[in-house]
Amino acid sequence: MADPLFPMKTDKKIKRVLVVNPFGIGDVLFTTPLIRAIKAANPQWRIHFICNKRTRPILEHNPYIDEIIVIEKDEYRDLLKSSKVDFVKKFLSLLAKVKTDHFELAIDLSLGSQYGFFLKLLGVKRRIGFDYKKRGRFLTDRIRIDGFRGSHIVEHYLRLLGPLNIKPHGSEIEMRVSEEDKRWASEQLALKGRDEDRTIVGIIPGGGASWGKDAGRKQWNPKNFAEIAKSLKGERGLRILLLGDDGDRQLCDQISSGIPGGVENFCGKTDLGRFAALLGSCKLVVTNDGGPLHVAVSQNVKTISIFGPVDDKVYGPYPPGDEHVVMTASGVDCRPCYEGFRVADCRDYRCLDRIAPSAVLDKAKELLSKAA
Repeated sequence: MADPLFPMKTDKKIKRVLVVNPFGIGDVLFTTPLIRAIKAANPQWRIHFICNKRTRPILEHNPYIDEIIVIEKDEYRDLLKSSKVDFVKKFLSLLAKVKTDHFELAIDLSLGSQYGFFLKLLGVKRRIGFDYKKRGRFLTDRIRIDGFRGSHIVEHYLRLLGPLNIKPHGSEIEMRVSEEDKRWASEQLALKGRDEDRTIVGIIPGGGASWGKDAGRKQWNPKNFAEIAKSLKGERGLRILLLGDDGDRQLCDQISSGIPGGVENFCGKTDLGRFAALLGSCKLVVTNDGGPLHVAVSQNVKTISIFGPVDDKVYGPYPPGDEHVVMTASGVDCRPCYEGFRVADCRDYRCLDRIAPSAVLDKAKELLSKAA
């Protein structure tokens, strides 16, 4: 008898599957349990994944994905401005590839109508996804949502297995790191510190790149991160790594310069694979809400994450557990205010400012005292 939660039978005619997730680091990581479940249930299916250039490294060594297709919207926009002819050629080439690959099934996580339209136009017979604001009109199997709320995004994504009669195959997010990146991280840590056996703590004061100009809305005061780093380095003699992308360099330099003896500043010096490898060397990572948090979780590292306007029950570390501590402000009734993929027009940072460095430090010491 079929499970009532999964009433439909898997289509035996399916050979190729296209998964679409054009969003940021966290969102693509949240997709990995879905991918794993699909491949576990149907190992003969070839899974192709559409993502952007920034998130490609998350998927490059994933054993469940057979091919990655990169679509960088900014490149298409720039090409359209410079040469409409070249834009049309590139776009038609992309459509031709998708059509030539003969996908029988698509899982569309874009929350828009554009991908669904072109997938239907290109003859993908079955198109599963979310119907957000009636944008799922070109999908054959749609789950209506008015935004991600009530449960974690991973769990929302796993709901899309229902129409395929597939059950989850574990809930852990994952990012496989190459042996080359692991060797690089090991060599860098050996070069920068003689006491390789000292416990390493990663500090990530930036993040939130997918929010663009509003990234600062989800970032704790850098002085607080400096206080945490200074205390852990001075009181406990730990090795502190400052991490972030190129846009966080000034922030990390500011923190590093204020700590006696400095810290090991890798900010802007890694790609995503090497970033993940360095995180994998840490016993604890202290970070803002955002993609870097989820990369740390994917490397099985203990985390302390700072959540202001965003709902940690939806966007927090997954799966949740004692090794992942989420810090939020108490007595701030207006949080979380990020809803419908928009943050409230608010310049009151109480939800971040009321998270005391001393409370974060206490949690850090507690996690570090536990056996690895």
